[in-house]
Amino acid sequence: MKLPLKLADYDFELPEALIAQKPLATRDQSRLLVLDRKSGSIKHEVFANLPDYIPAKSLMVFNDTEVVPSKLNGHLVKSGRPIEVLLVKELNDNHWEALIKGLAKLKPGTEMEFGNGVLKATLEGRNDDKAVIELIYTGDLKTILNRIAKMPLPPYIKRNIKADDCLSDMDRKRYQTVFACHPGAIAAPTAGLHFTPHTLASLKNNGIDTAYLTLHVGVGTFQPIRTENVLEHKMQAEQFYIPEDTLKALKGAWRDAKDILAVGSTATRVLESVDLSAPKLGGASGWTDRFIYPGQKFEVVSHMLTNFHLPKSTLYLLVCAFAGEKLIKEAYREAIQQNYRFFSYGDAMLIL
Repeated sequence: MKLPLKLADYDFELPEALIAQKPLATRDQSRLLVLDRKSGSIKHEVFANLPDYIPAKSLMVFNDTEVVPSKLNGHLVKSGRPIEVLLVKELNDNHWEALIKGLAKLKPGTEMEFGNGVLKATLEGRNDDKAVIELIYTGDLKTILNRIAKMPLPPYIKRNIKADDCLSDMDRKRYQTVFACHPGAIAAPTAGLHFTPHTLASLKNNGIDTAYLTLHVGVGTFQPIRTENVLEHKMQAEQFYIPEDTLKALKGAWRDAKDILAVGSTATRVLESVDLSAPKLGGASGWTDRFIYPGQKFEVVSHMLTNFHLPKSTLYLLVCAFAGEKLIKEAYREAIQQNYRFFSYGDAMLIL
């Protein structure tokens, strides 16, 4: 029987001023905290110098999911009251799971309107804490969403709906990795936001191999832990796909005992969800609800690049599991003292 892990043990004080509200002008000018698990040393760097710290002959694995503009601001048809809807997952035939503020007060049949009537929705029912809605429109939904929806920024990044059009335009470019190519996420794999074409070229010049997989970041990644015993938390499954060439590269690196560096927590969770010893040919796909917390072992990932995460979050527990609670807490204290920028648009940490 596993001993309970107390959620309160994974809390920390973070000054609100350190929560990054927008990205830096240049992606790779973010700061980089380099944490060595063997020596316990901490170095402060600039992200552009990341390639200098990657162990030779490593395989770096990126998540190439693309964030979809999926946050809709509109109004209820009957009362005119403002409504905010986040499209989470397409079910079938224009039926979607969605997160709606004030869902408990809405009745089935409630009609909503967005973009001056270009897109309409009807509440059909509920699936746990999510709404099931039917979208009604003419034309191509992707085109409509690209025109009227906003990027699904996390709630700690504040945007004024009417006044921040310039920031919203920036978010479309910067809340997206430069290598994103498979639409489907409602949150960015934020460790990848720091990379530029120049950074990627520098990795190649240094002899570092790179590979890509896809995990469509959904509710599971950012859903808060609501149980005091961490072990009682259940992750919501998220869809992933590993192309054949990536799986081949992973199997080769694993067989030859080469270092595998996961870029971000989402890539880490996918890599720790697959069995590289299986003789399976082709690619791999499925859903993962893998929840990694202190006490678990890592079978695939040797090193990790990650951002700085929210206290008491599944992401913070994951890095605690990877580097050890004591070392991570020390690194976070150092980052706070050195005024690192936290969360999605914040700085990065390389764990060796």
